Amino acid sequence: MNQAIIIGATSGIGKEVATRLLKQGWRVGVAGRREQALAALQESYGADRVVIAPMDVITQESVEKLDDLLKAVPSPDLFLYMSGVGYQNVELDEEKELRTVRTNCEGMVRMVDHFLNYVKSNRDYSASRKAHVAVVTSVAGTAGMGSAPAYSATKRMQSTYLTALSQWSRMERVPVVFTDIKPGFVATDILNPDKHYPMLMDKGKAASHVLKAIRQRKRVYVFDWRFRVLVFFWRLVPRCLWERVRIVRS
Repeated sequence: MNQAIIIGATSGIGKEVATRLLKQGWRVGVAGRREQALAALQESYGADRVVIAPMDVITQESVEKLDDLLKAVPSPDLFLYMSGVGYQNVELDEEKELRTVRTNCEGMVRMVDHFLNYVKSNRDYSASRKAHVAVVTSVAGTAGMGSAPAYSATKRMQSTYLTALSQWSRMERVPVVFTDIKPGFVATDILNPDKHYPMLMDKGKAASHVLKAIRQRKRVYVFDWRFRVLVFFWRLVPRCLWERVRIVRS
């Protein structure tokens, strides 16, 4: 039986991915802030298939919770980090910006690094059985967006960090592969319901893309094809021009 640990599985794409893996026969350790949502998932599939760990990744106690998950779901094939927050914040509310940095950056580093150190010292992993670390970032990390400064910056940091970790794993000969999953707009709680978002995707379709990226062990996966085209041209825009764009409000 394949095993996975998903950080951020109480709602949105994370919950949908966890449910899909369970239906495919996986055993899954799930973590998140909403304890009731975790308990409902466990009740649906049984405690032998679902191990839960209520946690907030911005706290140091989350490391202890992760250790509990790793004892109950040892040597998982997949470690998927999906916790994330983000705001449209043209008012530059400092608490919103800092909360975004803590969750998307500090939380990811805390969780991913702890798991990598676990892999490094675990003989269950080898060149023939590598751990798979996947992080859901965003196409928003392509360039800084004035409507969501912290969100776009933290997503860029996540992608850069995964690049550095991929190099690190080769330097240290740690048996792990990485996947950077970059969605576009997905209809989840993170989006402002009062705004119109182009090329909006429902969370079920988004989960299918996430699972495809994981199954194929893509190093970087942007979905869907429309956003792949968008990102290609977005990267060609000179910084001096991008910083003068005033119509990006989403």
